[in-house]
Amino acid sequence: MGLFNFFNGKQNSNNHNSQENPTNPLAEIPENIFLEKEKQTTESIQDERITPNIDNGISVLFAFIEKNYEGKGYDDALINPDNTHLAQNIEALKNDLERTIRKIKTFYEDFIREINFHIETRSRSGMVDTVEELTVRKDTAEEHINQILDIENEAKENRGIGYGIILSYKRGFNNGLAAISHHSIMKKNF
Repeated sequence: MGLFNFFNGKQNSNNHNSQENPTNPLAEIPENIFLEKEKQTTESIQDERITPNIDNGISVLFAFIEKNYEGKGYDDALINPDNTHLAQNIEALKNDLERTIRKIKTFYEDFIREINFHIETRSRSGMVDTVEELTVRKDTAEEHINQILDIENEAKENRGIGYGIILSYKRGFNNGLAAISHHSIMKKNF
C-alpha cells in the first residue's frame, strides 16, 4: 500500500497546487489521444503509386522557367560587373535548366515503365476500365515528355521559353551595369 500512497500523495499534492495557483498552465495533450487519423486504404496507396507526383513532373520545369532571373542578374552585376562573370552565370543557368530537364525526363521514363507494368498485369486480369485509365495517364505522360523535349531543343538553339531565363538574367545584369554607371559617373559634377 505504501507505493499506492506515494502516487496518491503526489497526485493530491499536484491537484492541490494547481488549485492554489490558477496561473499554472495546463499540460499539452497530444492530438492523437482524441483524434483517430484516417488510415490509408489499399486503393488510395495504389492510386498514389500510379499517379505522377506533382513535385517531379512538368510543373517543376515550368516553375523553373517562369522564375524571374532579372533580380539575380542585377545583384550579380553589382557584385562583379565583368563580362566573364556574366558568361559564367549564363552557363550555370543553362546547366541548371539541363539538370532540371534530365531529372524530369528520368521521372517520366520511370513512371511510364511502371505504368506499362500495371497495364500489362491489369489487362491479363481482364480489368478493361483500369487499363483504359492507365493508358490515358501514360498518354498524358508521353505528351509531357514531348513538351519537355521541345523546350530542351529550343533552349539549345537559344530560342523559346527555355531561353527566356537567359534573357531575363541578361536584362538584369545590364540593368545592374547601368546602375553602376549612373551611380558612379552620372552623379558626379564637373
